[in-house]
Amino acid sequence: MSVKPDWLRVKAPQWGRVGKVKEILRDLDLNTVCEEASCPNIGECFHNGTATFLIMGPACTRACPYCDIDFEKKPKPLDVTEPQRLAKAVQRLKLNHVVVTSVNRDDLPDGGAFQFGRCIEEIRAIAPGTTIEVLIPDLCGNWQALEGILAARPEVLNHNTETIPRLYRRVRPQGDYLRSLELLSRAKQKAPWIYTKSGIMVGIGETDAEVREVMKDLRSVDCDILTIGQYMQPSGKHLPVASWVRPEQFELWGRWGESLGFLQVVASPLTRSSYHAEQVRALMERYPRKAPSHAATLRG
Repeated sequence: MSVKPDWLRVKAPQWGRVGKVKEILRDLDLNTVCEEASCPNIGECFHNGTATFLIMGPACTRACPYCDIDFEKKPKPLDVTEPQRLAKAVQRLKLNHVVVTSVNRDDLPDGGAFQFGRCIEEIRAIAPGTTIEVLIPDLCGNWQALEGILAARPEVLNHNTETIPRLYRRVRPQGDYLRSLELLSRAKQKAPWIYTKSGIMVGIGETDAEVREVMKDLRSVDCDILTIGQYMQPSGKHLPVASWVRPEQFELWGRWGESLGFLQVVASPLTRSSYHAEQVRALMERYPRKAPSHAATLRG
């Protein structure tokens, strides 16, 4: 499975714009998941002036065998200046929509929820017109920490289920499928105005029926947005690819997902959690939801 099919080839990026984004990121000492996780879309996204910021990293406390983020280094203490630097990058890049994600920080009591909240607050202060999407870890089931993130009122809360339940022990050994579903369910219950989102990888041994079951599970917790993409092995040390899923199959999942009631399904071989995430602004215009003016209105 090492030879990629033609449909997974990406266009060479225009390095002038890519270099400009990299320059801003290096100047403000910021990490992106685009770089740390070896995303195949980095050229396109950087050329368009978008990036998914990786906070509290780049060292992760988990060792998922599909992921290219470093787990061998010891995580560093949180940097209190990171939220301000992140907000400055959003301003300098003139982003309409920003995605903020993180490594797993199981060494922190709240899993890093406070840092997420601070990043949202700083972006709001310096770029009030920018919509904010957070792609969060499972916080080890700390639901009070989750409420802290929701209280900062991001427009989109994303948490990836990653794969089907049968493959969890192999693919996501420190994760829990039902815990991930519960996180998405609690997010919608506590903050019904928020757009919830999740994503799965395919090509690691799942069946079509199993993918459809995950899609139904996500709709059962009122998940609004779904991404489905092809898993690609970052190196020989990582989980091998079991199959290259054809584009036609992604189209079938996309249509079926829309019939289930997802507001948006982004399904293609090159889709990643944050690929074309800025399109959510159009979704928000079609299906508007207004967040309360104060975090105290969170349901108790």
